[in-house]
Amino acid sequence: MARRPDIPSGPARLAALVRSAIPPMHPAGRPFVGASLAVAALGYRNRWLRNAGLAAALANAAFFRHPPRVPPQRPGVVVAPADGLVCLVGEATPPAELGLPAAPLPRVSIFLSILDAHVQRAPIGGEVVAVAHRPGRYHSAELEAASEDNERNSVVIRAPDGEQVIAVQIAGLVARRIVCDVKVGDKLSIGDTYGLIRYGSRLDTYLPAGANVLVTTGQRTLAGETVLAELR
Repeated sequence: MARRPDIPSGPARLAALVRSAIPPMHPAGRPFVGASLAVAALGYRNRWLRNAGLAAALANAAFFRHPPRVPPQRPGVVVAPADGLVCLVGEATPPAELGLPAAPLPRVSIFLSILDAHVQRAPIGGEVVAVAHRPGRYHSAELEAASEDNERNSVVIRAPDGEQVIAVQIAGLVARRIVCDVKVGDKLSIGDTYGLIRYGSRLDTYLPAGANVLVTTGQRTLAGETVLAELR
């Protein structure tokens, strides 16, 4: 890691290094970590219960980690909305509940394992023009059928030039809660955090027709940093 010139050697520098190496936690994780620590405290006389509570607290803190990201600054790019593994690249019709034309669009699907950071970030900067939630099943998020059958939440973001990108949060086999913190009319910058899914899930990104997809199946992505595509 390059040394930050604005922080001299000593405790302040050590604290800065620790903060850069250990990501902060998303606020949604606080109740889970708090409950786990409460179990550890209440069962402090019981070694098994104490250790189980501490282990659960660490696991939840890791799951809800919210690492800082620096999105690319060049115009016309779409970044990954999630950390994970690109599991599908192709074309598909956007979710019907959005009321958009039933024409296939380029789509990139990212599978999030339980070990990935589960915060979602805006793939482009712009205005939220639609948000739609649809209940559904909880198939394994790796399956292609998950896009159609599973519980999902869709967010449509319109860039200032009029291009639209759709990010769809999809619950997985163990996921039972989709959190979306944006509503119609909100303004987002590329890479802004807008939601999360607990625990194990998938993100589908629908791109405008003619977008140049730059990722392939099997590639790993970093939310807010990995460029999925270039717009026309």
